[in-house]
Amino acid sequence: MSQVTALLTGRGNNTLADKNVKQLLGRPLLSYGARAGKQAQSVTAHFASSEDPKILAAAEAEGYAPIRRPDALAAPTARHVDALLHGMAEIQQRTGATPEILVVILANAPTILPQWIDQSVQMLLSDPELTAVAPVVRDQDHHPFRAKTLREDGLLGSFFDHGDADVSSNRQDLPPCFFLCHNFWTLRAETLLNGPQGEPPWGFMGQRVASLEIPQSIDVHEPEDLLRAEKWLRENGVA
Repeated sequence: MSQVTALLTGRGNNTLADKNVKQLLGRPLLSYGARAGKQAQSVTAHFASSEDPKILAAAEAEGYAPIRRPDALAAPTARHVDALLHGMAEIQQRTGATPEILVVILANAPTILPQWIDQSVQMLLSDPELTAVAPVVRDQDHHPFRAKTLREDGLLGSFFDHGDADVSSNRQDLPPCFFLCHNFWTLRAETLLNGPQGEPPWGFMGQRVASLEIPQSIDVHEPEDLLRAEKWLRENGVA
């Protein structure tokens, strides 16, 4: 049986204070992603990385072994990949082994279902050429072809140089557009450890990333996001 390890990540230094442990329908926010990781049949070990004792305590209550992250890796300017590498080093030291697959669960995104995790793991196991599986949502409204920037004269200009291309203003005419979710990622551990080789800004996912399309993903950054998350949890029978 392949070794599949979940690593829940969250830091306490956020604009919305203590967001990862804020109460959501009577439970800490992070507990929803943590429980999805515990309920996923493919996951065999569970760890949590944070510099915040409150986050580690809440994760430990859900069955996740705490990893104390250095403060430098929890600063607003710190890169997530460095926290992942630190977590991997701790996992290797404690278990004496390197997991084949690492499921990264982000503490501020409660919109995770265990079957999504199992499906993503199965996708990696079925295709050894894949380096990662990432949940995505389709969003034509915020298509990059519609993006604008400010020119040097302060007026709006196209974010891309479309040249002579005839780009439709109708969203349905544009190529399919997907945004990578920040609820969980399923990575081949070897790819992560070998250093960034994929497309930025998620180079640690490697060059062959498969998509798992889901209907919606909610990251909690503002109080209003908690209300949206509560609605999602009720609609999906998680609450």
